[in-house]
Amino acid sequence: MRLPGFMLICIGLGLGACAGREDLTRPPEPMGDFLLGHAIVVDRHARFLPPSRYAEDGEWKAALTEALRARLGRYDGTRYYHVAVNVVGYALAVPGVPLILSPKSALVVEATVWDDARKVKLNPEPRQFTVLESISPRTVIGSGLTQSREAQMEGLSQNAARQIHKWMLQQKADWFGAPLGTGEPAAASVVEA
Repeated sequence: MRLPGFMLICIGLGLGACAGREDLTRPPEPMGDFLLGHAIVVDRHARFLPPSRYAEDGEWKAALTEALRARLGRYDGTRYYHVAVNVVGYALAVPGVPLILSPKSALVVEATVWDDARKVKLNPEPRQFTVLESISPRTVIGSGLTQSREAQMEGLSQNAARQIHKWMLQQKADWFGAPLGTGEPAAASVVEA
């Protein structure tokens, strides 16, 4: 049986959308003795990259703080670490012409991790991340047509938190002293920033 090309593309996009989602209810990969202290997000100087929908002051801060806490607040180590994120720029897709001109949403952030006990930055220079919206059946024709500005920001924030987390996992032996930290959900709530 032969499937038409369009159907294969739709199946591929559907599978790709599923692969990009992570279930945050499962225990995360161990990350040493990490315990999230503050998730600090600064969006005051974010550059608006046209064509784009506009984000109000504080919206990126709220969305990214929530995404970072949801992802990194699951660790139950004993040493506090703080994650500081600066929003450099963003483009929230505007409605376009489906399949001809469908702009994509993007976010550029810089991240720094601080060791609370030693009072030092673990990465001397901020690490920059360029984050794109996830591909899903809802975004293939352009998220500007199918999603609200808030939904676009939430998706980009979750993708940014995922990239920052993956980067931190790569550094875990040097920064957080592997293999402690079970990755089980933390019993105590996250410290308010």
